[in-house]
Amino acid sequence: MRRLLPEPAAGGIDPFDAYADAPALRLGMVMSVDGSVTDAEGWTDTLGGDADFRVFRTLRALADAILVGAATVRTGRLGPARLRTDLRARRGGPPAPIVVVSRSLDLDWTLPLFTEAETPTIVVTSRNVRNKVPSHIQVVDAGEDDVDLPAAIRTLREDLGYERLLCEGGPALATALIRASLVDELCLNIAPTLLGGPCHTRLLDGLQAEVPLDPTALHLDEGVLFVRYRLRT
Repeated sequence: MRRLLPEPAAGGIDPFDAYADAPALRLGMVMSVDGSVTDAEGWTDTLGGDADFRVFRTLRALADAILVGAATVRTGRLGPARLRTDLRARRGGPPAPIVVVSRSLDLDWTLPLFTEAETPTIVVTSRNVRNKVPSHIQVVDAGEDDVDLPAAIRTLREDLGYERLLCEGGPALATALIRASLVDELCLNIAPTLLGGPCHTRLLDGLQAEVPLDPTALHLDEGVLFVRYRLRT
């Protein structure tokens, strides 16, 4: 990938080096130029191509834990985190755990995400439904009737030692984290395409207040723009 900002670089830069200074909570998402986070088939998989996937894997390798929303898990397309040999070596250990955030726990516990993960998957939920989680799965309960995201993040960091968190969405979880002022950085990968149509999923779901952003870095790879934004507090 080629760096355009803050200082243009003539040579290429490794994504691991470009994103190595991970903040406490980073939100990583891909979207089309007109704001869709799903491709024509309704998935994110091919939206940014190989360049986006390289950064996706890099952000995972740099994280201590990976937050995802329950709706993403219910698609059945999210498997356990895995690492290529080179990224495993640079990370210095196994992949980060996936942390599923769910109010209802309407989840299929037979999915490979829960049964085959090298680093066991964790579930974040509220205390009044935690008994629905199978006994072999670690639970973080935060909040009585609803998920208390600030409390959950504190537990993940302070009690479990996951200091650098990555959220991969979906839009509902991403929006909730931003509303709670928990996100430090948005890593937005902009795919060079216009998808159009009313049915595509958008980046955020119901954000009602303006959130100022400061761009801190811009890279280009295979037509995809990789922008790092710092969220102002």
